[in-house]
Amino acid sequence: MINITPSITIDEKEIQQEFIRSTGPGGQNVNKVATAVQLRFDVANSPSLPEEVRRRLFSLGKKRITVEGILIIEARRYRTQGANRLDAVERLVELIRKAAEKPRIRRKTRPTLASRERRLESKKRRGDTKRFRGPLPGPADL
Repeated sequence: MINITPSITIDEKEIQQEFIRSTGPGGQNVNKVATAVQLRFDVANSPSLPEEVRRRLFSLGKKRITVEGILIIEARRYRTQGANRLDAVERLVELIRKAAEKPRIRRKTRPTLASRERRLESKKRRGDTKRFRGPLPGPADL
């Protein structure tokens, strides 16, 4: 069992991990050993996730979720399978924790009287600057 939050735990059987060949550091070892991990988690059919967490997870992991509702995380940061496996699981846990947080409700606020007055004063100063840029009246203009 993987503990996400005090109320959400995921059974390790819900996660499939496949090892693939990785790019990056490792020299010739990269061409021989499959060290990168491709973690798959079925978000759409997971019994462990509450419905609101599932909806937020779909919106958070847009690019990583397939049409069937499977979240795919690829970990190839490290040179060993074990380190990449831990990295992939940690990234999955972090993503689900972020989805478990309820978003704060935005309450509309109105600008204060002082801020409105400052805005109008700066507009007036800018207008005066532009107005005084023109040619000065000469003796022929009088």
